[in-house]
Amino acid sequence: MELFHGVNIDWLGKKWYFLGFSLIFSVAGLLSIFFWHGIPLGIDFKGGTLVYVKFDAPPSADRIRDAVDRAGIRDSRIQPFGQRIGQGPSNEVIISLPEKAMQESNAEAGSTTIVKALGSYYSSTGAANASSGKLDLDNLGSGTLADFLLQRDPEHLGPDAGKTKYTQQADAILNYRDKQGDGLVRSFDALKGVADPAVVSLLQQQTYLSGFHIFNTEIVGPQVGAQLRGQAIRATLYSLLGMLIYLWWRFELIYGVAAVVAVFHDTLITIGAFSLTNKELTLTVIAAILTLVGYSMNDTIVVFDRIRENLRMSRREPLPSLVNRSINQTLSRTVLTSGLTFLTVLSLFLFGGEVLHGFSFALVIGILIGTYSSIAVAAPMLVAWQEWRAGQGRAAALPAAKRARV
Repeated sequence: MELFHGVNIDWLGKKWYFLGFSLIFSVAGLLSIFFWHGIPLGIDFKGGTLVYVKFDAPPSADRIRDAVDRAGIRDSRIQPFGQRIGQGPSNEVIISLPEKAMQESNAEAGSTTIVKALGSYYSSTGAANASSGKLDLDNLGSGTLADFLLQRDPEHLGPDAGKTKYTQQADAILNYRDKQGDGLVRSFDALKGVADPAVVSLLQQQTYLSGFHIFNTEIVGPQVGAQLRGQAIRATLYSLLGMLIYLWWRFELIYGVAAVVAVFHDTLITIGAFSLTNKELTLTVIAAILTLVGYSMNDTIVVFDRIRENLRMSRREPLPSLVNRSINQTLSRTVLTSGLTFLTVLSLFLFGGEVLHGFSFALVIGILIGTYSSIAVAAPMLVAWQEWRAGQGRAAALPAAKRARV
């Protein structure tokens, strides 16, 4: 399928516009990295705690951040989580706590810190109920609830018979909360068919419903984060080096250098976009960047292959004219493949939810820049190299494709 017929765009005639565009975005990204936002690393790389919280109503990110700040934890990040297409908000957020804010590097410490912060400063009734000695039923564990019931002994069973009975009651209540209530007890009336009346009555009097539930906590230590940072950097550099070696062997060194410079240009602008927008760089974003390295390289190789084919058939044609013709001949293929891929990742960015937001954002930026660089960065480098050699009195032609053997 060919979208364009008889295209005759002078791409190399616009090389200075392309150079200016690349310089603006590259310099803006570098300024942001070195002087403004830096590289906003996620918990994966800098270490810290991720606390996943479910609310009974749409949460306010500003109120949550204020509650966490008032609890003495700075530099936390609040991220909506789990929204599904066509199902409305899930009322879930991820609270990222930096490693330096935690006195203990364990999941229980992070969970306890958030429960106290939200209970004291977010929930309208949490502070008053907690100060009166009531327990938060939405965040109680099975063992804690069973011990609470055994101590109060609302059915007067005694220690021996009560231990088994109250453990079963606690398990039934929390099983209902976590499975049917999706982590929350909406009202005490809902427990009347789950636990005995005396137990429900006790819970109404001596526990309260905070309206939020911590359903998962993850922690990444600083040493693990440093290791992941090093591995991510090495993975990116190794991929670029491997592609340079392959293109040196498959084509010629100048082709490999031009392609790697174009891919480095794409990576720099993509990371700069994350810094400018202050979006976190996580492991999934690194996976997206490595995907873009291969995608952009493939697009560049298609253009280079057509240049080599045309060099074999048109040795006397001026190189700028030949490169322009090669780009125009592959333009339909470029628009079709890149355009369809872009529509896919754009849909992922718009509708994929917050968890995939960084990954899809990297793909959206990378596909646009990667397609652009194949035309505006890699190909002009070949012509610039050839013109430089001509100025040095070594005007050797670019290597052309070999004739196919019949």
